[in-house]
Amino acid sequence: MLRYFKRKENSSVEGSSGTNRSLDSSPAKKTKKNDSNSEKHCPEINEKYPSDPGNRPSISSYHPNVQDEVRRYYLQKGPCQPRAHEFPITEFGRKKRRFVKEWFDDFPTWLEYSIKNDAAYCLCCYLFKQGGGDTFVGDGFKNWKKKSIVYGHIGGPNSTHNKAQRNCEALLNQKQRIETILSNHTSQDRIDYQTRLSASIGVVRILLKQGLPFCGHDESENSNNRGNFLEILEWLCGYNEDIKAVTLKNAPENLKLTSPDIQKDIVSAISIEIVNTIASELGDSLFAILVDESRDMSSKEQMAIVLRYVDDGNVIERFVGIEHVTNTNAITLKEAIDDFLCRHGLSISRLRGQGYDGASNMRGELNGLKTLILNENKCAFYVHCFAHQLQLALVAVAKNHDLVSDFFTLVGNVVNVVGASAKRRDILREKHGDDILEALENNELSSGQGLNQETSVKRTSDTRWSSHYDTLISLSRMFKSVIAVLEVVRMDGTSSEQKLEARVLLDYMRSYEFIFCLHLMRKVLGITNDLSKALQKKDQDIVNAMNLVTVCKERLQAMRESGWDSLLAQITIFCEKHSIEVLNMDECFVAQGKSKRNAQVITNLHHYRVQLFYTVIDNQLQELNDRFNEKNTELLLCMSCLNPRNSFSAFDKEKLIKLAQYYPQDFSAHDPEVLDDQLENYIVDMRSNIEFFELKGITDLAKKMVQTKKDVTYPLVYLLLTLALILPVATASVERVFSAMNIVKTRLRSRMGDEFMNDCLISYIEKDIFTSIDDEAIMQRFQNMKSRRGQLPL
Repeated sequence: MLRYFKRKENSSVEGSSGTNRSLDSSPAKKTKKNDSNSEKHCPEINEKYPSDPGNRPSISSYHPNVQDEVRRYYLQKGPCQPRAHEFPITEFGRKKRRFVKEWFDDFPTWLEYSIKNDAAYCLCCYLFKQGGGDTFVGDGFKNWKKKSIVYGHIGGPNSTHNKAQRNCEALLNQKQRIETILSNHTSQDRIDYQTRLSASIGVVRILLKQGLPFCGHDESENSNNRGNFLEILEWLCGYNEDIKAVTLKNAPENLKLTSPDIQKDIVSAISIEIVNTIASELGDSLFAILVDESRDMSSKEQMAIVLRYVDDGNVIERFVGIEHVTNTNAITLKEAIDDFLCRHGLSISRLRGQGYDGASNMRGELNGLKTLILNENKCAFYVHCFAHQLQLALVAVAKNHDLVSDFFTLVGNVVNVVGASAKRRDILREKHGDDILEALENNELSSGQGLNQETSVKRTSDTRWSSHYDTLISLSRMFKSVIAVLEVVRMDGTSSEQKLEARVLLDYMRSYEFIFCLHLMRKVLGITNDLSKALQKKDQDIVNAMNLVTVCKERLQAMRESGWDSLLAQITIFCEKHSIEVLNMDECFVAQGKSKRNAQVITNLHHYRVQLFYTVIDNQLQELNDRFNEKNTELLLCMSCLNPRNSFSAFDKEKLIKLAQYYPQDFSAHDPEVLDDQLENYIVDMRSNIEFFELKGITDLAKKMVQTKKDVTYPLVYLLLTLALILPVATASVERVFSAMNIVKTRLRSRMGDEFMNDCLISYIEKDIFTSIDDEAIMQRFQNMKSRRGQLPL
């Protein structure tokens, strides 16, 4: 019999989500080499379903068992309608025509547009077409001068299009499904199914919000730990009799709704609802994109994508997805971004900003990611992450000055020696606890909730923001305890090398040079640390960021001019407290470990004030000036004129009109004249309106304009504000995604699939949207993803 009939592949009715965002089903893949259809192209099992109609394979290329699931995926997603896209112009004889986005309003349920092919398609006919022409399915419709053809495509009641549309409606109509008609489910069965599904969704909500794993190693009934999902569900049954009556042991064997596949489907449904909410919130608004890549626990390169946009004057940054990339070159990243934008109905023509780190594949002038995007959209201006630039400036100072470089190297050695074993860390905590108790008894420290917590000496890292400053803070606070641990190592070390290293570090830490570098760098890094924290705020804008950089430079300059005496006094107090010899600044400086022959005779004052104090601050100022050179660009100089501080003292009408010229896609040829008049009225109104006094930045200005309806009165001015706010400042939101990724995908969950991890991350990070989504929407999404044995109440 097998000669004439091919065995049908097993297909679970409840289904599984596997690694696909919404479906694990996919087109069939032929396995027999002697199959007559083996040469026919079929998409791979894990291939994503393309959003662009021009990239989709025919529905017949999918396995018959999963074609309905593919149809449900596209019907739930809706037709591809990139309304914000800049549609290209095509010449028809002497006339120029292009696709008109208003056609989407005329045919909202089925008309699609392919950015790749610049052609229109019919979603219903793609999914259910049987016979008829191939214009709206194969090559696509491109005759923009004849809209009547689009109306003609609909045809009469029994046309191919209308039949396909009725099939689409029937597929998503639960009442008309074969499973519903043939099932003998009573009303009570449907209510029980809804209760059971609602309980599973509730458990999934808890696990997603906490970033916890779902499954256990042994989920059998005899297991003492069946995994978080089953354990929480069982606990819930103990406190709710209604749920207990229809769940776990009391549920049908083939409809328990507790399998890993069902769990993944629920997570996928939640993730889709969250992303759809973000897309709905974004709408056709302008936006910027923040991108970075990092390796996950299983050493896969993951690219995180965050969208930045303005909603009612508020700057919003939303995480929308993480993509696995096999290569981190610019072309691969660009293709992944294009695919992502298309999949979510976003157009690169609405992109107005790019935020990346300083890697060559990102910011390369010839083939970098920012250049590839700028080639398509000249208004998508790139900003090098300010927080990365600041960290690079700090690292450069720490490495380029010999004494400072030696200081941080030895500080790293101290941290390594003190934290080399659990025994040493215990000694450090014990000594530090005794020091705190002694200080409290002497009223040197204040007590209270959250104060004087147990801590340790932190490590420095060139790539971890503020790590150098945190290390110096912890080292100065635990100085006495660290010395005590080094004394223990010097006396009781297991080898002569350990004893020698501890003795060298003790001698260095008890030197005046170490104490001077400790306080100097702590003071310098403390000034820049305030800037680093401010740059990492989600609602930070580019104008305020540049003001903060200026403030940082002014504080460093003030420290250079008048901070020497106060710094020297702090160092003297610290040395006296820890019995360290204080140098006489008028005596000759003696360099340790260097020959005195032909050495320049200088005083201690010259060495520490000129060669250290002045040089370090000058190097820091020079690095900040070199790194933050965006202030010299015309674009940011124009944006700074929007600053409302000091009664809009920075206002410059000519520069703001020039700013509009940087965005030709948003301002027409006649808008500069209108903008000129609006700016005249705007500045008089702002300076005379008490509600706009003492605003701190353009973010506050945008919010106040929305509150007072001034955004309607001066729409072009508000558009300039929006463009300035969209421009990204730092990629801190993307870095937070990677921190969350390390929480969600741990060593014990290293085999987690890419799509499941993406769905978990979206739910874990965007908790505010997740909380706002009700269970009913999740249940409907879950139910329509594929055929289910259970049915919801009609």
